[in-house]
This record gives sequence, structure tokens and C-alpha cells, in this order.
Amino acid sequence: MCYARPVMSIPDPTPQSSDPARGPVLVATEAVVPPSVSAAGARPEKELIIATRAFTEENKARGWLITFSSLAILAGLTAGAIFSPWWPLRLVFALIEGLTIVRVFCLFHDFQHGAILRQSKFAEFIYFVFGTSILVPPSVWRETHNYHHAHTAKIVGSHIGSYPVVTTAMWKDLTPVQKFGYKAVRSPLNMFLAVFTVFSIGMCIKPVVRAPTKHWGGALSLVWIYGLGVAAFLTDHLDWWIFGWLIPMWLAAMTGAYLFYAQHNFPDGHIASRQDWTFARAATDSSSYMVMGPVMNWFTANIGFHHVHHLNAAIPFYRLPEAMQAIPELQHPGKTSLWPKDVAACFALKVWDPEQNKMVGYPS
Repeated sequence: MCYARPVMSIPDPTPQSSDPARGPVLVATEAVVPPSVSAAGARPEKELIIATRAFTEENKARGWLITFSSLAILAGLTAGAIFSPWWPLRLVFALIEGLTIVRVFCLFHDFQHGAILRQSKFAEFIYFVFGTSILVPPSVWRETHNYHHAHTAKIVGSHIGSYPVVTTAMWKDLTPVQKFGYKAVRSPLNMFLAVFTVFSIGMCIKPVVRAPTKHWGGALSLVWIYGLGVAAFLTDHLDWWIFGWLIPMWLAAMTGAYLFYAQHNFPDGHIASRQDWTFARAATDSSSYMVMGPVMNWFTANIGFHHVHHLNAAIPFYRLPEAMQAIPELQHPGKTSLWPKDVAACFALKVWDPEQNKMVGYPS
């Protein structure tokens, strides 16, 4: 197979630089990787991260094939959801379309990390259009998600690009209003309504208000998507917008919001103070392995191998299982799944208890 090496192979957990064309990107340096021993105790963290380099080589032909085939499937499902003559069939198309949106979003996510189709302007255009069509402007995603990778599982600072976490002691000091806001953000209802709360408001409206010239893509996304809804209503085709975008995107947003939650809020997850935090441990101990079957692994583009992804975000999604199989330190992660009992177990986790060294429910 023909592989191309990435420009950056080891993500730096702290510093960032700004690329004028694509915004903030993680910088790869070796000096910032702590010399501490990895979670499995087999080798220093720096050596563990270096061991992932071999898996960052991408097959660009495969990347293009995956991109175009996934988009073609998505287009066909969208057409079925819009034009099928029988509404139950339209609903089936819409639901499968929603899961396929999750897949293409994960490809978008990989591209933003430089894991697939690196430095391709055409791919950048394709994924800009896709991100804008699902209320995820690339500039906003890169800014918040790069920060997330550099601060995952820290007591302070991990809330940007992720769900907030406080300790039991911090919880006691929160005001009633702050407690309500914390509960609201971490609630299943927020994830159920994620197409509006997380994506329309969190990914578009707030960034545009905060930095309109930087995140103008958020305004474009809102005008484009909701403008299409208004146009569909005015032309008596609102059902096209509902079945072709709203229902699929509702499912995709809800699924994505929960996946992102469970990737770092799971029973075996570890949260650290800034002083004790290390980049590799945030991957191996604070990022879950979500066990799925082949169908859901396809729809989620292997995002369940999240502990591997956090150790080196430049690994293409199709090589994550290979990396996990080859690196012993990645073979004993904290696990979760989409089975109801595991979903309930993740939702039961609310705050970090340093004394018990685990996530617990809200203090009484």
C-alpha cells in the first residue's frame, strides 16, 4: 500500500500555533512529553508516544475512497429520506442517514486532526461544506477540540470543548445557579436536544457572538441550514427539510453528544489536577474504549478506540485497531458500550471524588 507520513506525528499536549489558513493547530514537539512512566508501567510516556508514530502513515487513496463512498451513501440516503413516497420508509432512510452523518463527521474530525488527506485543499473544501451543513464550522471545531486534546481530564480547564467536571469539594462551593447550570450541561436532556443546545447554540451562535470575524462560518451555517428550513416552509416542502435534515441531524447530534460524553465520563475514568496531569495518562486512563460491533464501528469510524486516538490524534481512524493490537499499553483500557446498562452507568457519574479516586454521583 502507498502511505504518506504526516507533518506532525507527536501531538504536543500544551502549546498551540496558528495556521493562517486553518486556525489553531497542535504543535508536535518532543520536549513537552513528560518523562514519567506510562499507565501500564512498561516504558516512559515519551517512548510510548513515539511508538505510535508507525501508525500515523496514511494511505491517501484509501482516504479518498472512504471520503467519496461515504458521501455518496449519505447523498443516497438523503434522497431517499426526501423523495420516498411512503413516510415510514422516509423515516427509515432518515435514521440511517443520521448514523451516516456520524460517520462522515468522524472523517471530518480525522481531517481536522491531519490524520487523513493531509494538506489537501480539495479535502479542506469538502469538509468545510460538510461541517457547515451540520452546524460544525471548522474554525470553531479546531479551536475547541485542539484545546480539549491538550487538557483532557484535568480538574480545571477541561470544560472547553468537553463537559465540565468539578470535584466534590468544588461542588459544595458552587452557587445554586452554578449547580443548575452544571447539571443542565451534563444532563441527558442536553444531549437529546444537542442539535439545538450543543450545535446551534454552542458551535455556532456563541462563537459568532464571541469572535464574529474569526468564526463567521457559524453565521453561514445558521443562515444556510435554517434558511433552507424557512424556504422549504414557504414553498410547502417543509417535510423535505424535516426528513432530509432535521430528523437525521437530531439523531446524529444526539449520538455524537453522548459519544463525546462517554469517551471521558466512564466508570474507570481518571481525573487529575494540573500538577499530576500527563498527556499519555490522559489518553490511557482518562479516555474510554467503547466496545462496538462492526456495524457501529463503521458508522462511528472507529471513534470507540478513543484512548488510542488521544495518545496520537494523527493516527488515521482505520489504523486505530491496528495500533491498539500492537501496543501493549493500549490493550487494557477502561471500557464502556452502548448497551443501556453501560449508558446508565456513565450518566450516573457527576463529580470527581479525590478521596475515592473516581467519579461519583451528586453529593447529598
